[in-house]
Amino acid sequence: MKKVLLFALLFVLVVSCNVLPSGSKVGSKQVAISSTQWQLADQVKGKTPTLILEQDRISGNAGCNNYFGTLSLNASNGGFSVTRIGSTKMACEDMMTETNFLQALSQVDTYVVNQGVLELYKGNLLLMKFNRFTP
Repeated sequence: MKKVLLFALLFVLVVSCNVLPSGSKVGSKQVAISSTQWQLADQVKGKTPTLILEQDRISGNAGCNNYFGTLSLNASNGGFSVTRIGSTKMACEDMMTETNFLQALSQVDTYVVNQGVLELYKGNLLLMKFNRFTP
């Protein structure tokens, strides 16, 4: 059963990833996103993952545990990098959302803000979309 659930989750993740259309804004100047908060746009089982972006820190909830890390942003070219990710270690019923979220977050290298939606990319591959929120 776990293998089927894992396969289904990975399939949804791959299918939801999009390749950039021509004329994309990836690699171009972006709005500054420091001191903002975002919530994953996709529906997931359990708590919805969040991003809290500060000058050089990132934190939020990954679906079960709170996480934190070092953030590097470059609005002039949309650069986005998260390193030294750590998290609390609570055991939850379903850890797949959290595992996949943190794994994808560690791979992001570029961001684009498109009509108020934060899009995170690895190269030209869209990994995740977030809506801005105020807690």
